[in-house]
Amino acid sequence: MNRISRLSYLVAVYLFLYAPILVLISYSFNDSSYSLVWKGFTLRWYQSLAENTDLQLVALNSLLIGLFAATGATAIGTLAAVCLYQYQFFGKKLLHGLIFILIISPDIVIGISLLILFSTLKISLGFWTLLLSHITFCIPFVAVTVYSRLSGQDKNLFEAAKDLGATEGVIFRRILLPLLSPAIIAGWLLSFSLSMDDVMISFFVTGPEFDILPLKIFSLVRVGVKPEINALCSVLFGLTLILVLTYQFLIGKKQQ
Repeated sequence: MNRISRLSYLVAVYLFLYAPILVLISYSFNDSSYSLVWKGFTLRWYQSLAENTDLQLVALNSLLIGLFAATGATAIGTLAAVCLYQYQFFGKKLLHGLIFILIISPDIVIGISLLILFSTLKISLGFWTLLLSHITFCIPFVAVTVYSRLSGQDKNLFEAAKDLGATEGVIFRRILLPLLSPAIIAGWLLSFSLSMDDVMISFFVTGPEFDILPLKIFSLVRVGVKPEINALCSVLFGLTLILVLTYQFLIGKKQQ
């Protein structure tokens, strides 16, 4: 009975999380422009999406921002986590606490702060301000993910490597990176997802000449959800699912 209860609870949780997404995907195949009534199966909304060059350009902009932001945030966040774990310096506890403050800070606060910073520095809003902003708010998530992985490692391993003559660079390349690779990949995927999903911060720091997918979708759904949006969201969900499955495959293959 307890097993059935646990299974029922698990099914209910997953239905609550994924039922809206399944409904969205199903309506991307609905042969109706705006009605919620099912009028037959069709692929014309995906064809319409493939012919919409405006949405394709905006999607490419978001993809580029997501890739660059995730890579930059992963590099900086990984180095920050290693420094916080291995070295002692003045203000270490304060810096560690500030990382968590950035995670729990409202997006609107971060967005307005970055807008004030760019305005003060006389930096024109556009691609670079958006990229720097996405890197900034993704760094804490990577740092926390990598640091949690480091906390489970034995420090004597690094001391033994030093006793055997390994330099800091060798320890980082030959010991730390292999040990941290699951956390680094997870941090990259998390950063990419956060960048592709962000609306609030992007709203403040992007300019009129550079548009990204979350803002474009937000502006479109204000006048009603078009079937092309359902198709686009379905494609994005499929790409996300492929990334997660690829990560699970690589991690499982590495552990064998």
